Amino acid sequence: MLCETNRTILTVNGLFPGPEIRARKGDTIYVNVTNIGPYGITIHWHGVRQIRYPWSDGPEFVTQCPIPSNSSFLQKIVLTEEEGTLWWHAHSDWSRATIHGPLIIMPAYGKMYPYKFDQEHTIVIAEWYTRDTKAIIDEALESGGDPDLSVAYTINGQPGDSYSCSNGSAYNKTVVRGKTYLFRIIHSGMNEEMFFGIAKHNLTVVGMDGAYLKPLKINYLMITPGQTMDVLVTANQTPGRYYMVFSPFVDTNAPSNENVTRGIFQYNDNYNHSETPILPELPGFTNKSDAGNFTIQLRGLNSKEHPSKVPTKITRNITIMEALNARPCPANKTCSGPQGTMHSASLNNITFSAPSISILQAYYNNLQGVYNKTFPDTPPFIFDYTGNVSALGDAANVSTEVLMINYNEEVEIRFQGTNFAAENHPMHLHGYSFYVVGMGDGNFSDSYVSRYNTVDPPYVNTVGLPKNGWTAIRFKADNPGVWFMHCHLERHASWGMDTVIVVGDGAKKHQKVLPPPKDMPPCSVS
Repeated sequence: MLCETNRTILTVNGLFPGPEIRARKGDTIYVNVTNIGPYGITIHWHGVRQIRYPWSDGPEFVTQCPIPSNSSFLQKIVLTEEEGTLWWHAHSDWSRATIHGPLIIMPAYGKMYPYKFDQEHTIVIAEWYTRDTKAIIDEALESGGDPDLSVAYTINGQPGDSYSCSNGSAYNKTVVRGKTYLFRIIHSGMNEEMFFGIAKHNLTVVGMDGAYLKPLKINYLMITPGQTMDVLVTANQTPGRYYMVFSPFVDTNAPSNENVTRGIFQYNDNYNHSETPILPELPGFTNKSDAGNFTIQLRGLNSKEHPSKVPTKITRNITIMEALNARPCPANKTCSGPQGTMHSASLNNITFSAPSISILQAYYNNLQGVYNKTFPDTPPFIFDYTGNVSALGDAANVSTEVLMINYNEEVEIRFQGTNFAAENHPMHLHGYSFYVVGMGDGNFSDSYVSRYNTVDPPYVNTVGLPKNGWTAIRFKADNPGVWFMHCHLERHASWGMDTVIVVGDGAKKHQKVLPPPKDMPPCSVS
């Protein structure tokens, strides 16, 4: 691929993307993860709430230590309310670049989809690198500089015909005129949001992150790393060949891969099959307004079968300020970050530092000295977050802080972007989906609460915080345990734009974290 013939990559069962796992709502899945790779690995079931069972959630040094080479870990995936498209991926260093795959959750037996389609197809968008991704991020963290960029985007492992050496291998889908197709789109890419469209065809977005949406008819969508979308497309145009294109959305001055990847949506009728496909008209790379205009139109289905249950009696209000920072270069070292510093990132001015054993094991076994319970509910000081910040220092404190939340609290988190190297940040919370009740540009104001959508907001696990803007989410803290929260742009997560939410046990037996399995990976070997 891409004129390379001898790359070695980490895969699951020899596949890129990895194998699709299918289940029904409410199932419990057991997956035996055997690591025969050269270094420790963990697997996360993205969007699965794992009620009371964080032991299989996967983020390294948060809920477990990595599975060492030549050993196995039997993971239990507990499905409850999830229905639709989710995915699984490695959650250690940058291994998820190639270790990922779909997790499809169909309705329970006897239940129907709230929409009709004739056929379904899964589309996994990914990023391709020319070197081992663990080496890339290890070197970048050592030097403080930017990690290598990917060199291509892929659709189901194929870069498509806009790259040399891959002309003959574009992803293509042959369709029958008049039929409707469900595309399950998974953005497993590392660092870039994407616009997507199919030339001359409307898209109807009907689901996201394992929950249903009110059907939204549109000619393009914007999807961030970590998100999934279920999209209906009816083959109702003149028979021919049409490009389906993923094109990056880049709202930052940071280095980025501005290639596109193309697949082909082709009719099975009689026409000249050698004709060049038609290209869709997608928003330009830097079109922030079109990205935002798509996102704010999304609404939860809120039907009798799939009601919205938005918390309205908020007992805990948290504001989290997001920033990209620079750390001073250590003495006697040359650093390749901005002006000779080291890149870092923070939430409420704290750069997350992962411990050497897992926070969940420390919490469950009451081990002291692994983390502090002092992640603040507000930024350390108030300023014009999205205004001129040039007079303010951009260093943050490096530590392992967790945010403590009581069982069953009704929580609102307001993510506030800043003008410190501003860009869109897709924020992902483990153990929960949440309602996106509000979003806007500039600094959050209490007067915006009256404009919240508390009727049918989208129920998601990953939400884009707009560049120099704010996003408000709500959830009921009904899942006890240790849950990672982080930016799903991998370079920001590696730089420390993360924290851990610890939801305490409830009083009753069924409100407590279940005990760990006997084969938890050890925290010393790896």
